[in-house]
This record gives sequence, structure tokens and C-alpha cells, in this order.
Amino acid sequence: MSLVGSASAAPKRALAILGPTAIGKTALAMALADRLAVRIISVDSAMVFRHMNIGTAKPTQSELTDYPHELVDLIEPTQNYSAAAFLTDARAIVESAWQAGELPVFVGGTMLYFRALREGLAVMPDRDPAIRAALEAELAQQGVAVLHKELERVDPLAAAGMDANNQQRLIRALEVFRITGEPISKFWDSKQQGLITQMGGTLHEHALIPQDRLVLHERINRRFEQMLDEGFVAEVRGLYERGDLTSNATSMRCVGYRQMWPHIAGEITLEQARLTGQAATRQLAKRQLTWLRGWQRAGVVRNWLCQADPRVHIDALLETL
Repeated sequence: MSLVGSASAAPKRALAILGPTAIGKTALAMALADRLAVRIISVDSAMVFRHMNIGTAKPTQSELTDYPHELVDLIEPTQNYSAAAFLTDARAIVESAWQAGELPVFVGGTMLYFRALREGLAVMPDRDPAIRAALEAELAQQGVAVLHKELERVDPLAAAGMDANNQQRLIRALEVFRITGEPISKFWDSKQQGLITQMGGTLHEHALIPQDRLVLHERINRRFEQMLDEGFVAEVRGLYERGDLTSNATSMRCVGYRQMWPHIAGEITLEQARLTGQAATRQLAKRQLTWLRGWQRAGVVRNWLCQADPRVHIDALLETL
């Protein structure tokens, strides 16, 4: 079944399924693919990395064969990916999907990428290698707390909305200030149109919100334990033993990997890694829900029961297209 029709006559539509980690977004997207001709596009900054399958809750190889996902397994863990790269790749995929008569379906929980998709990117100054190197040296010598306090002083708006442990974004914010003398938050107003709007289409957004956050927390805890049962420790050990990664690599700062790394290094017990990993994942879900509450334009699928079959929401989604 296709809601998109021929490339020449059909309205250009795209669907976004947003929500916190472990709520069932991927299951809903795959169930939707059983009903429609869709192109599933991952919106997940961790799933872009190869060799990181268990800890990212990546669909299995069998699932990816039956339900292909774009923007999965793109790069090595030593490389970096950005919101700008995401938009470039997404543009080509959306155009291809429309030409094939398929509905592009964006699915994931990386809210920074969703913000770029729906609002465009701010026009930022180019990176300055010397300033960046100086900031990285300060970070190594003084720690993240000192740099975050500096950001609070020069750009309280950016600091308030930033995870203090997100070193990459912290360094970029301070880099922009040192290059221009202006806070990075000032540049946010220079955003362009969202990608789908630029392409002459309409983006339909649906956020899956847990009716009971405690149920979501239980799902998060169980999923982390399932990851351990499936070999997450061995997966991180394999990455550790490669020799070309450190705990400061962008890939190894992903939730779960960041907490498991010190266990592999012999610094904490497996139980400590499990507890901190579960807590970090719950905090991630909290941040994701904070983003969603701020997006008034998103069509919200309310009263989502975390334990329910995600297919119960398909008809509600189809009615909006």
C-alpha cells in the first residue's frame, strides 16, 4: 500500500516518530512498514557507528534485512557525524524515497537531529583549529565543570540547555564565543527553514509519550539487563582492545558505552557499570522528554502505554497523513 503515489502527482509528505529511548519507536516503524511503502530513516547519533550494535539497541541483522533502515552503520567509531551531515544525507534519501513513491519515516531519539530537521541549522562560524586545541587542553587540565562555568558566565542561555557532560557541544559553544565574541545562542536565531519545507513537502510529527514514566524506567532497566545478557560487555571490550579508541571518542561517549568503558578498564565493577548505565539511560529519557514538551508543533500520540503493542497507534498515524 502506498499513500505517496507517483512522484509527479503525489503530495510530498514525511513522517517523524519521536520519543524517549525504549518506548517502542522502532517497533512502531517496522509495523508501519507492513502497512505502507515507507523508507525508514534512523535519527540516532549512536546507530551511525559500525560495530556498536548491542549498546545502541540497533535493530538485528534479520530486522534490518526485512525492514531496511537508512543512516545505520555509516561510519567507524573513530569518526564523527554531525547534524549538518545528517541533513545532507537525509535530503538525498527523502528525494529518493519520493521518487520511488515511498513515505520517508524518520524514527529515533536524537533530538538535536530532529531539531535540525524541523527548524534548520544556524549559520555558524567555521571551526578554528588553534582555539579548539586550546579548549581541549583546558578541558584535559581543568575538567568539564570549569569550562561549563565559563559557558554559564558568557552564555547562560546555552549553558542552561546543555548537558554539562556533553564535551563536544561545550567546546563548540566556547569556541564560537572566542572566535566571534558573541554567544552561540545568538546564532540560533539565524536558522533556516526545516528540510522537508525546503524541499516543498510537509513533515507530520508524532511524539510517543509514556503515560507512566515509572513504566518507561522499568523498560529501560530491563533493556539494559538484556543488553548485558546479549554480550554488551564483550562488545565494549572488543572496542577497547582495538587500540584506536579512547573514552573521549565521540562514539564512546554514547550512553551505555561511557559507563561500561571504565569497567573494561578495570576501574569499576560490572554491577557499578550496570547501575550507572541504567541511571544514565533514564537521564537521557528525561532530557528527550524535556525536548518534546517544548515542541508545541509536534502532533502527540497521547497516553502511550509502554507495555502495549505499538501497532495500536498505526491507525492514528495514518489518519493524519
